Amino acid sequence: MAHGRRAALPPGGFVPTERLLDCVHCGLCQTACPTYLTLGTEADSPRGRIHLMRALQEGRLTLDADAVGYLDRCLGCRGCETACPSGVAYGELIEAVRPWVEARYRRPLPERWRRRLIVRALTTPRLLRALVTPLRALDRLGLLASGRALAARVVPGARLLPTSVPPRAAPPSAIAAGDARAAPVHLVPGCVMPELCGDTVRSTARVLAANGWRVIVPPAVGCCGALALHAGERGAALAAARRTLDALVAAAPTDDGPPIVVTAAGCGAMMKGWGALFTEDPARAAAAASVAHRVRDATELLASRPLRVPAALPPRRVAYHDPCHLAHAQGIRDAPRALLAAIPGVTLVAMEDEDLCCGSAGHYNVMQPAMARTLVARKVAAIRASGVDLVATANAGCALQLAAGLRAAALAIPVRHVVELLAEAYDRY
Repeated sequence: MAHGRRAALPPGGFVPTERLLDCVHCGLCQTACPTYLTLGTEADSPRGRIHLMRALQEGRLTLDADAVGYLDRCLGCRGCETACPSGVAYGELIEAVRPWVEARYRRPLPERWRRRLIVRALTTPRLLRALVTPLRALDRLGLLASGRALAARVVPGARLLPTSVPPRAAPPSAIAAGDARAAPVHLVPGCVMPELCGDTVRSTARVLAANGWRVIVPPAVGCCGALALHAGERGAALAAARRTLDALVAAAPTDDGPPIVVTAAGCGAMMKGWGALFTEDPARAAAAASVAHRVRDATELLASRPLRVPAALPPRRVAYHDPCHLAHAQGIRDAPRALLAAIPGVTLVAMEDEDLCCGSAGHYNVMQPAMARTLVARKVAAIRASGVDLVATANAGCALQLAAGLRAAALAIPVRHVVELLAEAYDRY
């Protein structure tokens, strides 16, 4: 928990009252908030939402559709935390109020089922695989683009599908790579990445191995719980986090176990903060603290020691987009840029709003498609103005969102994960 506090919750509340009083309402967060910049309404700003949370907790405001709408529109990007001079842990507040809302507010049936289906599909590999398999068949037949356009009429998230669907990541035994004598790392592919972003998983393993690591995928590791928690399903998040935590502890039960590598920024932020999720389970809270100490984003680990010099790529002007949960939640900004700058042929180009949310935000782009399209259009305008040949990022969800936005704007600018560019460079040896 923020500031090391263990204060008790008020009766029927979701967060200790003093946590809501940390905000001094200075307004510096507003220029870092994507929804406030877009809508210009106080209730769609971080300080406005904190006012709303306090009024709800104190019973001064009815939990109605309007109040829920303001909370739902928050991306949870945590850009406000970077801007806040008072150290308000806004991310913890929004993730505490959402389960409280879901327990007390009855959404319309179609919305309720849509939200549940989205979370289950993204966090259940077998279900996601069943949904993606027909897309791979369409891809092989050259019909994916037309199928995507048709599906987008009824499923907003279908517009995010790539122009081709990469093969799913190999089984853990095949992902493992590197010299048997090298220092080990434990790679956590996650729940969505193996199915939709297999290239990123494979590239991460290859790049780590090329830099002297022995890559191991511990058995039974899966979902970290982040997507369920963002949707307010705390029980589902806790169950998923418990399974993956137990698998990681079984693979390396000591504090000095090998680094735990993730390639999804939201997963990294979630796992580094798992201790707050297990406050009612002291044994697992202690284990979570030990695991959190070892969690590293792939770019963070690769930049922590001298990098094997990559081969030169064809000259490219590259802009880097900061994933929110990497830059704001984990404070990792320099590492991905350092890796890109180390690739001969890559020229890093600055662009406007590099760390402003693109609208992906986990499953936000499916839950709130209209706002997500507005936010990615702003990002696409910045990319166009930068005059780059390629966009790099360090989070697969951002890559899918940016690619969809660029495709909608008819801009033939590819989007690649940082580790994919490194893998491409190493493959040229």
